[in-house]
Amino acid sequence: MAIHVVNEAKRCLNCKKPLCRTGCPINTPIPMMIQEFLNGQIGEAGEMVFENNPLSIVCSLVCDHEKQCEGHCILGKKGAPVHISSIENYISSAYFDQMKIKKEERKNKRVAVVGSGPAGITISIILAMRGYSVTIFETREKIGGVLRYGIPAFRLPKSILDNYKQKMLELGIRFRPNTTIGGAIGIDDLFRDGYLSVFVGTGVWRPNTLKIKGETLGNVHYAIDYLVNPDSFELGESLAIIGAGNSAMDVARTAIRKGVREVTVYSHSDTIKASPLEVEYAKVDGVRFELNKAPVELTEDGPILKNVTWNENDEMIDEEGSAHLYPAASTIIAISQGPKDKIVSKTKGIKVNDRGLIVTNECGETSRPGIFASGDVVNGAKTVVEAVHYSKLVADAMDEYMSSL
Repeated sequence: MAIHVVNEAKRCLNCKKPLCRTGCPINTPIPMMIQEFLNGQIGEAGEMVFENNPLSIVCSLVCDHEKQCEGHCILGKKGAPVHISSIENYISSAYFDQMKIKKEERKNKRVAVVGSGPAGITISIILAMRGYSVTIFETREKIGGVLRYGIPAFRLPKSILDNYKQKMLELGIRFRPNTTIGGAIGIDDLFRDGYLSVFVGTGVWRPNTLKIKGETLGNVHYAIDYLVNPDSFELGESLAIIGAGNSAMDVARTAIRKGVREVTVYSHSDTIKASPLEVEYAKVDGVRFELNKAPVELTEDGPILKNVTWNENDEMIDEEGSAHLYPAASTIIAISQGPKDKIVSKTKGIKVNDRGLIVTNECGETSRPGIFASGDVVNGAKTVVEAVHYSKLVADAMDEYMSSL
C-alpha cells in the first residue's frame, strides 16, 4: 500500500490551477497535501486535510472520486488520473491515529446535536473544538447514521466510526444513545435545560414507496431498512431490486455476500444512476441488470414489470402488453428516501417544504431562532462530502449565533 501511494503521489504534477481541487465539493487542498506528504511532513498534510474536512478518512473511501477529484485530474485526460483517494486515505488514517485535537478554552455554552450522521459528527467536532459543550442525541445504539447503517462494511469499515467516537469523547462530546428527540424528549425540553442552540441532522430514513399493489407483502422490503441490518432478513436464493442508484448497488452487493445466488437490478431508465465504479464492482460480483423495466405490481413470486421507452420530452411510454412476471424469492425497493417527521410534527415553528425537508437559509438557520439543520434532512439524500461541506457553514453560523447571546 505504502509503495503504491508514494508512486501515485510522485505522479502529481502540482498544477498551478489544480482542477482536482475544483472538482472536490469541499475544496480539499490536494496538491499541497501531496507535496507535504512527499516532503516527509505527513502530520502537517493530515492536519491540513482534517481541518478542511473532519471526515476526510470517510470521504476518501466513499466519495464518487471518478466524478470529483480524480475525474478532474489533468493526467486523466490522456491516461490514468492520480489515485488521490488512496493518498488521502493513507495520510488521513496515519494522522488520525496520532492526532491530538486542539481545543479552545471552554465557553460554558451548551449545544444539542440531534443525529450522529455525517452532518452531526462534523458539527459536533467543529463546535467542540471551539469550546462548546456538545451533547449528541442518537436514536440508534451507535453513532454514524447513514455511515454505519446505510453503507456496507466492505465499503466503509465500522471500526473507523468507533475510532471517531473515541476521538469525540476525548474532545468532551457527550452521547445519548437510543434517544429519540420527538419522543419522550422534545426540542422545547432542550431549550428548557439550557441548550443555546439545537442542530437537527436526522437524515432521511423513511423509504420512498412505489405506491403499487403488493408493497406490504412479506417478501417485499425497502433498501434503507435492509441495509440497517441485513442479517435480520431472509431473502431466499433470488432477489429483484427495483431502482438503480448507489443504494441499490449496496443492497445488491451485500445480498450476494449474504448468500443470495441471483440478484437482478431493474431500472425504469435506459441508464443507471449509480456510480460507474460501483456498477462495475456489482457486475464483477455477479449482479445482473435489466434496463427500461418499470414495476406494475409486486407479488410473492416476484415483481411484474413492463417494458418502457422514453421520448424526446423525457416522458415514459409503456410498451403495450409487455408486462409479465420476473421470478424472484424477494423484492427490495431502492428508490431513495425522505425524512421522518417526529421532530417537526412535535416542534412549533419549524418550516418544511412539500417533501417534508426542513427549510433553511444558506447558513442552515431554520424558521425558528436557535434551531439549525443541514445534511440530508435539508437537501434530501446527497453525498457525504456535500453534507460535510454544508455543515461547516452551519457550524460557523451556530458559533456566531451563540456568541451573540
